[in-house]
Amino acid sequence: MSEILRLGVNIDHVATVRNARGSAYPDPVRAAKLAEQAGADGITAHLREDRRHISDADIEGLMDALTMPLNFEMAATAEMQAIALRHKPHAVCIVPEKREERTTEGGLDVARDDNRLAQFIAPLRDAGCRVSLFIAADRLQVETAARIGAQVVELHTGAYCDLHYEGRFDERDAELVRLRDMAAYGKSLGLEIHAGHGLTYDTVTPIAAIPEVIELNIGHFLIGEAIFRGLTPAIAEMRRLMDEARK
Repeated sequence: MSEILRLGVNIDHVATVRNARGSAYPDPVRAAKLAEQAGADGITAHLREDRRHISDADIEGLMDALTMPLNFEMAATAEMQAIALRHKPHAVCIVPEKREERTTEGGLDVARDDNRLAQFIAPLRDAGCRVSLFIAADRLQVETAARIGAQVVELHTGAYCDLHYEGRFDERDAELVRLRDMAAYGKSLGLEIHAGHGLTYDTVTPIAAIPEVIELNIGHFLIGEAIFRGLTPAIAEMRRLMDEARK
């Protein structure tokens, strides 16, 4: 049996549904507590510059209510750094962000922005936050992340999932090889390896089976599936598939 795989549940799109009506319901904090009961090991929330889903008040509420770790996703901006330093969540995951995108597109170009990112993450590490960089499965990006002081990399699985659903199976399998290789390489450099983006019941098993990956962060699919089966059963089924993949 490989090391137990952690599940981080992203609750952003509970807030998306709430914000569609401008009301107080559904409550992302309530969703986070249900996720914990269903077998989640942590909660992920992305506070975007435009506050399109998670709000500042949500982060405050999560920090007050959670007994499990909060993974605070954020862009590498002074505003977000200040918020993270005020709350000091268990982990911060630095992601690329563009106003016009529907969801995060690709990973950070750490190699091109290494000096700025090194200076950006240092105060977060000093404050006790575990710093993760969201990157593609690329050797140079992994090497640079380790060199500038990240403790964790989260490998972007979006391309793998897209190729699967587009039926481009040869390209999907090649991307899976890259993910496996970079997970192993990252661990050899002393990085903790996470993965996420776009994972579903159909695509999670090969990623969960990568032994170096110790955490998956999954959100949009689980919130969507909750419409049909409820949040607790949706998360429990993902937990079951992940556990099976580790055997």
